Amino acid sequence: MHIDRRRFVGRSAAWALGLGALPASGAWARLTPEGGGMPGGGTEGSEGARALRVLILGGTGFIGPHQVRYALARGHTVTLFNRGRTNTHLFPEVEKLVGDRDGDLEALQGRQWDVVLDNSGYEPRIVRDSARLLSDSVGQYLFVSTQSVYADRGIIGQDETGAVGLAGVPEEEWTGYGPLKALCEREVQEAFPGRCTIVRPPVIVGPGDGTDRFTYWVARIDRGGEVLAPGRPDDPTQFIDVRDVTHFMVRCLEDGITGVYNTTGPEAPLSMSEMLYGIRSVTASAVRFTWVDSQFLAEHGVRGFSDIPLWLPPVGRTAGFFRMDSEKARAEGLTYRPLAVTASDTLQWWHSQPAERRREIRAGLTAEREAELLEAWHART
Repeated sequence: MHIDRRRFVGRSAAWALGLGALPASGAWARLTPEGGGMPGGGTEGSEGARALRVLILGGTGFIGPHQVRYALARGHTVTLFNRGRTNTHLFPEVEKLVGDRDGDLEALQGRQWDVVLDNSGYEPRIVRDSARLLSDSVGQYLFVSTQSVYADRGIIGQDETGAVGLAGVPEEEWTGYGPLKALCEREVQEAFPGRCTIVRPPVIVGPGDGTDRFTYWVARIDRGGEVLAPGRPDDPTQFIDVRDVTHFMVRCLEDGITGVYNTTGPEAPLSMSEMLYGIRSVTASAVRFTWVDSQFLAEHGVRGFSDIPLWLPPVGRTAGFFRMDSEKARAEGLTYRPLAVTASDTLQWWHSQPAERRREIRAGLTAEREAELLEAWHART
């Protein structure tokens, strides 16, 4: 099945306006976009998608609920496997299996599904256990990885062929989020040769994001006043709306699309100024941006990405951090909603949160720290 393309809405100027049935042997043929080798069959889901039996490892955190809603809307049957501790009230109509990926996979034994979505794999040993267990009972395995797997983030336009892990370090010594995710990818590929999909997203944003990295900017601009804007207005940034990346995942499973994909957005290059003014367009607050250069921020101990989300100086080792290539995923149907939609929906979700939650934003500068930096900046310049 070929996925219809929707043209991305809003390039540079628009962003500034805010538009911005498994054989007994377990042997499988390579999955094809036409569905060859796919298990199951049966009824058609919405938009002509063949109904699948979908197993989600996780499913109740941030991206999981978006996957579940989209899969259900397209006529698929969903089973969740997790420890039963987070958001247990969600999806009462969905089958829920309770267990633990670290040593308790009994609930998965003797069962069959067409596809699996793995949102919760971080340690290679744990991913190896689930992937090997499911290799003869699931047709296709989609693993949610990260762009942090790449060994060199200074490469501008990095595509999926780039080296992963820690350069010059033996694999048995790899540590840290990105390198361990790279080893997890390999475990999936070895257990599901030719029938797995690896998705490498950047920062995932939108309604429900508990990290607040994009939400920081939405909430801060909505508060109004003088906003510290980092670096230069034309510094690049990248992210992906949670709904865009989860829809792409589900469609990859529907179409039997395999391989490795960077799922960075947006389609057109996006600068910090375009992002900030795009967010500003969905608020009614009076805002002015003060651009503070990267050297000053470094001198004052302000760290890009952690202290100031979605920004790093685009030089040296971080030159390519927000300039990753996603052409391969776009060719397979990854599409994007406008920045204004992501910002507006995130703001609406943020306003729906309890006051206590909104007082404790989990990313970005505190109001006091921002004011101190702006005062020092003005005094210096």
